[in-house]
Amino acid sequence: MTPEQTGFDTSTLWIMIAGLAVGSFALRFLFIGLVGDRPMPDWLMRHLRYTAVAILPALVAPLVVWPKATGGALDTPRLLAALVTIAVGLATKNVLLAIFSGAATLYGLLYLL
Repeated sequence: MTPEQTGFDTSTLWIMIAGLAVGSFALRFLFIGLVGDRPMPDWLMRHLRYTAVAILPALVAPLVVWPKATGGALDTPRLLAALVTIAVGLATKNVLLAIFSGAATLYGLLYLL
């Protein structure tokens, strides 16, 4: 896309990229560089344990509820694949098995329908 199509000129784009790079570095340096060698309190470590568990559903939920492939309409294969993924994950406590079973369910149902 050209700058005319996006509404941004080239200097604004580079200023935004540089600002995001500095902000990203500063955030990482704060936790890794300044706090990385100190022990963290138990309450903080308990909360940080659930970060990865919360991110995956937050990324996947919009793709299940409002998928672009169907124009934003909820459809049966995606909903059933999500339910199978949750069920297998809860039953086995195995993340990879849950992901692969959900993917197999999704692609199997899409193939059949």
